[in-house]
Amino acid sequence: MYQQILHTPEGVRDIYNGECRRKNYVQEVLHGVLHSYGYEDIQTPTFEFFDVFSKEVGTVASRELYKFFDREGNTLVLRPDITPSIARAVAKYFAEEDMPVRLCYVANTFINHSDFQGRLKENTQLGAELIGDGSVEADAEMIALVAESLLKTGLTEFQVSVGHVDFFKSLLRESRLNEEMELELRELISNKNIYGVRELLEPLPIAAGLKEAFAAIPDLFGSVDILERADACAVTEDAKRALERLRRIYDLLACYGYEKYITFDLGVVSKYKYYTGIIFQAYTYGTGEAVAKGGRYDTLMDHFGKPAPATGFAFVVDRLMNALLRQKVAVDTKASKVMIVYRASQAKAAIWKAMELRGQGMAVELMPDRIGRDYKAYAGKNEIETIIYAGEEDAL
Repeated sequence: MYQQILHTPEGVRDIYNGECRRKNYVQEVLHGVLHSYGYEDIQTPTFEFFDVFSKEVGTVASRELYKFFDREGNTLVLRPDITPSIARAVAKYFAEEDMPVRLCYVANTFINHSDFQGRLKENTQLGAELIGDGSVEADAEMIALVAESLLKTGLTEFQVSVGHVDFFKSLLRESRLNEEMELELRELISNKNIYGVRELLEPLPIAAGLKEAFAAIPDLFGSVDILERADACAVTEDAKRALERLRRIYDLLACYGYEKYITFDLGVVSKYKYYTGIIFQAYTYGTGEAVAKGGRYDTLMDHFGKPAPATGFAFVVDRLMNALLRQKVAVDTKASKVMIVYRASQAKAAIWKAMELRGQGMAVELMPDRIGRDYKAYAGKNEIETIIYAGEEDAL
């Protein structure tokens, strides 16, 4: 029994001491960037009614939700995704607002993964939502926020991969595939399996040009030049408009000075079905999954009774911390830690000295002097830079 209560369930973990301090500091850095762009904080509940994350909304599959009941018999879920919660809140509290709403947040999400061993089921997300602005400038702002935020954490080698869901969706609409074939095609394109795409489509009564377009999509990723190659595959008007929007976004990102961090991937597929326009993910060394993800979701607000265009993104903070650690990026928490070791007779003087140093912005830990304690080892383990022994001459 004791062994069980000392361990956490699969998929969650404790974060403490230096790791927790560094995580909080990185969150403050990210938050500072969002605030500098005019985003205001919002907090939504850890659990919501099931309908907020239902199949119609297009978020996480029901089988991966943590579901439970309240005393009235309502089905509740731990939030797997924060964007629908914010959409609900905006529909309620900003119903009469006719100007764009900029909101940011930091909160934990919960997804009951069943087929990914070792993957966290609880993650901290920090992100932003821009609701009420359907412009290409709003899309560029989201991507610029991601790039600027990652640079502020100390990362210098990363890429934000940008796609557009309408490029692929418009071809799907033209092909009129049934749901089963569509899901299989999505999977093949997501895995960059060109040969699988050709084999799947070969016997189907689809126009040859459309088949070639689908087969080319897995290879349509890379620098901005890939958009020129994609022109040949844009066999629908919606696909052409998608490419034009991506070009305009790239031009705007060049104004921000972040174009070198941008790549394009027209075969990107998200499990969140509410995306309607651009979709993007940020990757770096040290983690196999995206450290940030986002996109445009112009129809999600309809579900909550306030139709409005919207775009947003979220950092998966735990993945970002892993990347910073593995790339050996120093996270300077700025707090100079000091430990004052004192005997009982020196308690008042030790307290006065601690208060003085804290007033100078230092973090000070008071430690009663006990025979046999290894204070140097303790300081090394807890990242304490300076030890002051109260017995030393003029120490206090």
